[in-house]
Amino acid sequence: MKYIDYVQLNIFQRFWYKFKHFFIALPGNFLKFFKIIGRFFKRVGLGIGKGVTSFVTRFIKGDWATKLSYVIMGTGNIARGQIIKGLIFLATEAFYILFMISFGWTYLSKFGTLGTVVPGTRGIDPETGRRVKLPGDNSMLILLYGVMVIVVTVLFCIIYIANTKSAYKTQQKAAAGEKIEKFGDEMKQFLDSKFHVTLLAFPTLTISIFTILPLIFMILIAFTNFDSNHNELANLFTWVGFDTFGEVFAVTSKSSMSKTFLELTRWTLIWAVFATVLNYILGMVVALMINKKGIKFKALWRTLFVITIAVPQFVSLLLMSQMLNEYDGAINTLLCDVLHIIPEHQAFLDSNLNPLMSKITVIVVNCWVGIPYTILITSGILMNIPADLYESATIDGAGPVKSFFKITLPYMLFVTTPYLITSFVGNINNFNVIYLLIGEQTASDLYKAGHTDLLVTWLFRLTMTEKDYNLAAAIGILVFIVCATVSLLTFNLTKSAKNEEEFS
Repeated sequence: MKYIDYVQLNIFQRFWYKFKHFFIALPGNFLKFFKIIGRFFKRVGLGIGKGVTSFVTRFIKGDWATKLSYVIMGTGNIARGQIIKGLIFLATEAFYILFMISFGWTYLSKFGTLGTVVPGTRGIDPETGRRVKLPGDNSMLILLYGVMVIVVTVLFCIIYIANTKSAYKTQQKAAAGEKIEKFGDEMKQFLDSKFHVTLLAFPTLTISIFTILPLIFMILIAFTNFDSNHNELANLFTWVGFDTFGEVFAVTSKSSMSKTFLELTRWTLIWAVFATVLNYILGMVVALMINKKGIKFKALWRTLFVITIAVPQFVSLLLMSQMLNEYDGAINTLLCDVLHIIPEHQAFLDSNLNPLMSKITVIVVNCWVGIPYTILITSGILMNIPADLYESATIDGAGPVKSFFKITLPYMLFVTTPYLITSFVGNINNFNVIYLLIGEQTASDLYKAGHTDLLVTWLFRLTMTEKDYNLAAAIGILVFIVCATVSLLTFNLTKSAKNEEEFS
């Protein structure tokens, strides 16, 4: 369709045009997404190949000190006067060898099986030579410490490669007659030209220890059979590959796991769309009403919404849960016993008796607790929209509705697209609203879940109540893939990503 034809469309025709072409372009965008991933792995492969080639070249062209550094770290630096730096490399190698002998190899050698000795098995004590009950293997510790040993080994390999590079670099400088920097001079660079490395070192270290390491551990759990029948206090567990993912996607008559996953995924996406769009649009409308000329006590209305946010969300949600109670809740009592609008008390939050009513109720309650945040976020942005745009639109005969869709909404979407994506992903993982309102309800036709459960609440139940850690880990990986894919595709299709310079 030509641009001039698009301009002449009304609001609903424009919406349908964009909606239709979004889904038409979706396969191509998915293809581009996988092409980007393919190019990434291609660059990684080429980088690894280039690194191996450089590693071998340094050894071939290196002198005796450089070649010896491949066996005894730091030799090349010590031979050319960088004593402290060479000793640090040597100490690193010594520490790694002692670490592997005293601790690492014990767990790394069992990492492939996650342990085979059942607790209580009788065997020979290596210290006394007597036949005793062996403590047995602990699969959880083997997996945890095995991951830690692998991470330490990767870090050691990085330092080892840096050692060979440093040795070869000092060799080249010595051959060219250049001055070889002392350790103190190199350290001063970390307070000058490499100061950014100094600032990022501690955050990178803490993220690696408290985020990346546990994340790797939890991902690996999905490839084991670690569930209520296999845990560290009773039985051993082992690797099962992609069997857990196969159970999630396999449609069989013996298990409702696949049906549960598909239904909860559909409901999670529906919930995320409604929770995001309704809060965004209604919050923006209320903000427009407050900022409208002629409205009195604007500061009061804004203060009231700030007070609403100041109340902890779990308090509001638990209060709403009690008010919507089927038997003695305030809302049921008002509608049934006082106003006689409904003939009998309704189960607003019982997903087993009325799944549709429960889903509508949690969406409405989420609007109650979520709209104030949108009001505060959008209020400041609305004040920055030039008043000349609205005056020009009024002169051209545009009413409030047309001005909203032509000026306000496009401007807001351009500025707040990252917030919308963050809100959408947050709603996919919105544990508080569902769990505090509904609680733990299990439907007979679902696998350990209720009809109003999101994937994240199902994951919580599988972990904390059912002890199905492997299934919960697999669900967590799938949720991450959904969130990452939707976020990347959505953001890259918006004007915020395509035209970062200006709004038009």
